[in-house]
Amino acid sequence: MYRYINHYPEVTKNQVRALVEQEKLGLYLKGKYKNLHSYKTDKTLFGYINNLKNEHMKKSNPLSKVLYDGKMDVVSSALGTHHFISRVQGAKLKAKNEIRISSMFKALPEEFLEMIAVHELAHFKEKEHNKAFYKLCVYMQPSYHQVEFDLRLYLTHLELYPSNSTNLFL
Repeated sequence: MYRYINHYPEVTKNQVRALVEQEKLGLYLKGKYKNLHSYKTDKTLFGYINNLKNEHMKKSNPLSKVLYDGKMDVVSSALGTHHFISRVQGAKLKAKNEIRISSMFKALPEEFLEMIAVHELAHFKEKEHNKAFYKLCVYMQPSYHQVEFDLRLYLTHLELYPSNSTNLFL
């Protein structure tokens, strides 16, 4: 039932269980994250993530494509993906960087969208989830770890209360 927070310390899991038992998990999240974003289309999402990339990763290869993916299954798959696509064009090898973000992020607070965007951008420099990867994530979003934890809380809330969660932030 608490699979999104299984690897956290027992004291943290107990605090989450207490919030759930008191029916305050949704209130905690709604009170903390009040700002929904306006990046509802693939075009505006591309601009948003490209600006993040240009601000924090100027020397990395340009983004070719960024889009919301409605087929991404949050529970069994991922919240976002990154792709490195290499194609031969004549005598040259062309590389393209693509990011796909789950369409669930259209209706979530901006901090959550920024966290998943930062996560996928960091994979362009660091392939593995290692110390350097998370250092880059924190560089781009100083509150990265807290926002990731709170997103895990939201996913827990979504799992526990599927009919209530879709409108939690609206």
